[in-house]
Amino acid sequence: MTTHAGSARPRRVVSTELAALAVGVKEATIRKWASRGKIRRYGSPGRAEYDLDEILLMVVKKTTH
Repeated sequence: MTTHAGSARPRRVVSTELAALAVGVKEATIRKWASRGKIRRYGSPGRAEYDLDEILLMVVKKTTH
């Protein structure tokens, strides 16, 4: 987990592969969501990481609307 100054909770950042597995989509979908600004990409160049809670929240909102 990564904690950022001023954040209310620590981020649970995961790799692209784990993010995709967690929500049942392809890795390309995770990358597409990030490039479209739907989720935020963390990590360094060549090592993308995503906030698992942010992805889960987006998927829940998408399925309930």
